[in-house]
Amino acid sequence: MDDRSLLDSIRHLIGEDETADDCAAFDLLDGRILVSSTDMLHETTDFPKGMTEFEKGWMSAAVTLSDIASCGAKPVQLLVAVGMDDPSRLIPFMEGAVSCAKTFGAKVAGGDIDSHIELTVVTTGFGIVEKTHYCRRSGASPGDLVCITGTPGLAMAALEGDERYRKNLLTPIPQVKAGQKIAAAGASSMMDVSDGLAISLYDMSEASGVGFALDSAKFNLPDVSFGSAREYYLYGGGDFGLLFCIPESCLPPLDAEYTVIGTVVGEKGVWCDGEPVEKRGYAHSW
Repeated sequence: MDDRSLLDSIRHLIGEDETADDCAAFDLLDGRILVSSTDMLHETTDFPKGMTEFEKGWMSAAVTLSDIASCGAKPVQLLVAVGMDDPSRLIPFMEGAVSCAKTFGAKVAGGDIDSHIELTVVTTGFGIVEKTHYCRRSGASPGDLVCITGTPGLAMAALEGDERYRKNLLTPIPQVKAGQKIAAAGASSMMDVSDGLAISLYDMSEASGVGFALDSAKFNLPDVSFGSAREYYLYGGGDFGLLFCIPESCLPPLDAEYTVIGTVVGEKGVWCDGEPVEKRGYAHSW
């Protein structure tokens, strides 16, 4: 089993709506939504070898800030719970987490410290978004354009040894400002692609009840030294771009690069140049 199938097994306990997105939402009744998201990272499964403690702290904050960005929200607070095998690691780790939070307008406002057999981190973030701009995975409609910010595949290329993209892998940049602009422009749905583009499209397909027809001629493939650029682009994890669907009339001007890669269709699934795309990407497995 993987984390998606395990989530499916408990949806009846929590609710379909509550388990459809990376963020939870609470209506503040003043025209705004409070969003929250939490992530758990383990040293042996989530941090590439060779990372500094600062980079691990940065990444731990970034994964949660990226989820908040995908809602179109402005991040405000981050809680960091750290379990570690060596207390001397705490200060440089927290320097990285605090630096990342500050860079994107949030404050580390609490958390927990504990002993653990390996570095284990839980980050919980909170953000605020106008109710009219709140974006979810659901909401995509046939005829919308399918777009992606950044260049998927760079983090995977770095993981495979391409040193040019090491920063993309170790100190990823959550697309916070881009997320807010995309949501304000009228995006119908949005999520981040940290687990890979293809599997994120399938997640969005399931949530929105639609499908996606991709055009490979429009892909902004990464320049890679070895391996398959298309493989990295579709299936590589670790990138923090935003996948979004939007009516063509609403396409926003962004500081961040984005690429139109396809269109939304009525039938659930994902196709590229008319052929089915494999449903795979990063997942925790048991």
